[in-house]
Amino acid sequence: MASMADFRTEVAEAALDLFTDTGYDATSVDDIAQSAGISRSTFFRQFRAKEDVIFADHEALLAELTAYLARSHADPWAAVCLAATLVFGKFSERRLQAQKRYHVVQAVPALRDRETIMVSRYERLFSDYLRQAFPGTSALGAIRFAAAVTATHNYVLREMMLDSPLGSARTLDHELRELRRIFGVLPQGGPAAAPAGDDLVVAVFTRSTPAAEIARRIHDMLDAGTD
Repeated sequence: MASMADFRTEVAEAALDLFTDTGYDATSVDDIAQSAGISRSTFFRQFRAKEDVIFADHEALLAELTAYLARSHADPWAAVCLAATLVFGKFSERRLQAQKRYHVVQAVPALRDRETIMVSRYERLFSDYLRQAFPGTSALGAIRFAAAVTATHNYVLREMMLDSPLGSARTLDHELRELRRIFGVLPQGGPAAAPAGDDLVVAVFTRSTPAAEIARRIHDMLDAGTD
């Protein structure tokens, strides 16, 4: 028996095929239900309106990322970047459907507005997580990093939608690593030498390194000295 997530995905795929072939405005809920082999009432038990079908997988993705970020991570900055790569991977697995959705959304202003709201939910999830992981970091600092990660992901994803060579997981990994370097949260390797006893610990950071990240790295170095 198909899971609820699989059911929603199947209905979404049927809807996207209709939106692509017939047009978004010309496709009714009854058309979608008939194409998916379900009743109108079954459709409305899962979706409030036909525009909800466009973004059906995002709710599941947000739930998955929330669970992922709730786990312990040695490097929260990297965890946010990995969360973005997980989203990219999901869309890559269903590339054809993702491309159909992209073109449908681009053609309908109301759907573009809905997509903007959806993107903001990812940003909020990432920034809230960073503020929780680093209580000392500023709200603006967390928001900036979350927005930059999301924008980088979306840029590479759009390139994939357009079949550009830049639309690849390798490109995303490279750009997210560069982003961490720009923000000063890319690890430079372990400490040059392990401290002994109560030896003085000297740490060097770039001026742009966030205060919360400096505190985390110093804490890690001190912990390493107690092993």
